[in-house]
Amino acid sequence: MVQKFQIATNGSGLYEFTDQVHGWIRGSARNGLLTLFVRHTSCSLLIQENEDPEVQTDLRNFFHRLVPPTTDPSMSYLTHTYEGPDDMPAHIKAAMMPVSLSIPVSAGRMVLGTWQGIYLFEHRTAPHRRQVVAHLSN
Repeated sequence: MVQKFQIATNGSGLYEFTDQVHGWIRGSARNGLLTLFVRHTSCSLLIQENEDPEVQTDLRNFFHRLVPPTTDPSMSYLTHTYEGPDDMPAHIKAAMMPVSLSIPVSAGRMVLGTWQGIYLFEHRTAPHRRQVVAHLSN
């Protein structure tokens, strides 16, 4: 089974899409392995806490401090700057974080922890439409 999910972003941040994935596999009564893969080079996929929104805020702020825009003097060594001050930092962040995830599925349900959600982590500041491909194998 293969499915594509479209995720609209409004700039940098974490966008949960657990419910979309759950809706797709719900009731399949299948056991297997779900693989998610994002088809872009300036965003990432994460499994992260979905109860307290401060977790997402702190993650976004941490990675912004770790890899600031190219307008920050500490990033003056970067040469790929013609697509905007957030582009190369977005590529660096995507290189540091996963672009694919594997999640066990049992009886048609993802085996996630109580507070775990699936997120697309958008690293660009402008809105984008991102595509995540899901593959459920048994």
